[in-house]
Amino acid sequence: MGAATKYLFDVDFAPGANPAERPVAPAEHARKLAEAESKAFSEGFATAERERVAEAERRTAAAFEQTGEALDRLSRGLAAIEGRLEAEAVEVAVAVGRKLAPELIAREPFIEVAALATDCFKQLAASPHVVVRVNDALHATARVRLDEMARARGFEGRLVVLAEADIAPGDCRIEWADGGLTRDVAATDSTITEAVGRYIAALRIATH
Repeated sequence: MGAATKYLFDVDFAPGANPAERPVAPAEHARKLAEAESKAFSEGFATAERERVAEAERRTAAAFEQTGEALDRLSRGLAAIEGRLEAEAVEVAVAVGRKLAPELIAREPFIEVAALATDCFKQLAASPHVVVRVNDALHATARVRLDEMARARGFEGRLVVLAEADIAPGDCRIEWADGGLTRDVAATDSTITEAVGRYIAALRIATH
């Protein structure tokens, strides 16, 4: 007679019973519970890590976006400052030039007339005659000095220097057979003022 088999109370001997539905031993239950807890912890940790990384990436992207916007604002601010400084520099330069020009002309009114006439004499050496109209206060000086300058530059035609009361000191009109040239400080100043005004207006529009 074989050895007696100890009865196991955790085994269901009912006919047709499913082994999977039979009671689990306490040790096996504890092992499976520990495995489930470990798996749940691992999955929870991985999920939390992914969320942490995603949040860090979101904050980094937001920080870069804010930095980019700040740099754009700074760049626009600097451009506006540069534009304003440039406009102010142009205005100051024009104001200084406008103040100095009359003083220089009053001090040496013949210099600008001589400079313009010299250039003309070089180009009009073969012209039969040239007429130079100057302010009547400069007539005596201009008649002598211009004749010397014309001969020194090879002009052999007839030079006529006329006094005109309506020509401002430092201005002149030079005429020859088929052309002429005028130096008019007031007209030049008006042209410069208009050009500077357009430039500054365009600059301010561009920088704003």
